[in-house]
Amino acid sequence: TLYDTYGFPLDLTQDALRPRGIAVDTSAFESAMQAQKQKARAAWAGSGEAATDTVWFAVKERTGATEFLGYDTETAEGQVLAILKDGAEVAALDAGETGLVVVNQTPFYGESGGQQGDRGTLSGEGVTAAVTDTQKKLGDLFVHAVTVGEGRLAVGQAVQLDVDHARRAAIRSNHSATHLLHEALRQVLGDHVAQKGSLVAPDRLRFDFSHPKPIPDEDLARVEDIANRVLLANAPVVTRLMGQEEAIASGARALFGEKYGDEVRVVSMGPAPEGSNASGWSVELCGGTHVVRTGDIGLVTVVGEGAVASGVRRLEAMTGDAARRHLAGQARRLENVATLVKTSVGDVEARVEALVEDRRRLERELAEAKKKLAMGGGAAGADPVKTVGSVKLLAKSVTGIDMRDLKGLADAGK
Repeated sequence: TLYDTYGFPLDLTQDALRPRGIAVDTSAFESAMQAQKQKARAAWAGSGEAATDTVWFAVKERTGATEFLGYDTETAEGQVLAILKDGAEVAALDAGETGLVVVNQTPFYGESGGQQGDRGTLSGEGVTAAVTDTQKKLGDLFVHAVTVGEGRLAVGQAVQLDVDHARRAAIRSNHSATHLLHEALRQVLGDHVAQKGSLVAPDRLRFDFSHPKPIPDEDLARVEDIANRVLLANAPVVTRLMGQEEAIASGARALFGEKYGDEVRVVSMGPAPEGSNASGWSVELCGGTHVVRTGDIGLVTVVGEGAVASGVRRLEAMTGDAARRHLAGQARRLENVATLVKTSVGDVEARVEALVEDRRRLERELAEAKKKLAMGGGAAGADPVKTVGSVKLLAKSVTGIDMRDLKGLADAGK
């Protein structure tokens, strides 16, 4: 328990007991360790990923967990502990080869909780490689997908790891924005709103939440306004480490997709409401990366809302420069429409409504004209009605008539 749960090394336990004349039963310790490993394997097999991830148990048993430095830095040095290619461990990767690399410590965030994994570069003496993705295996083993550009990357090599700063900054903004939108949705729609899934990418965010019906445009506008109002307050984003029970008791909300241990990260954003004991406007348990201040998000704009399952809605949004470019593009399209209908941007909605109504009127008039023409147009000529036995028959072959107008044409003939 000291070793597996609390991380206290066996040799320190032996050193502490030796002055008291007490020895550690190392054989029993090894037996307990093997039993724990078997238990972990069985638990992982139950997740359905055993076929593809069994190899990572052997790697982790040898290398231990990866130390994540990415909350405080985007650049760090490390040592390559393992390399995998095509599902098997190898000693090195040569230029042009791709593989998976485990380092003792890393600033790269591994994909989890909806937040995409980091990208960047890995370099060392005589070698450079692009990190195209970062994943977490077995909870705390960070695996870097790399493509070697130059040189040879080998196990045991010292390397420098550099996260793509611009991409990380965009992801941070979008992740922090999901917290603001979550709380804004709760305030507008009610306390039943709870996160059911998310995607945090550099160019957009997607937020799934519990709600039974479509959201009216005016409510979506309120959600967006509230989130931006808190954003513009530019309050610091505060992160604290707390016990899980203490965090939940303090009002922090747990997010979908996160796995929490005994100690959790509590992320607080925005000024706390007056008279509230909360540490911020939005307080949630979260293991992701976030902005330093809410103003760093720049801007939040909602770009879509719809259903994804029974009782689950999806909100899509953009932040920062991506949101600015999206809104600028929308403005240009609106100006182009105004030019096409020969009016100002301010009057374009009324002008388009008038054009739509004119089109409907013309379609009605054209349909009537086609029906009259098909029935002979009222001109003098032979009577189209024939008597067959005791039954009057009107039979005509018509062209250019829409299917929906045929019934009216028959009624007119009668």
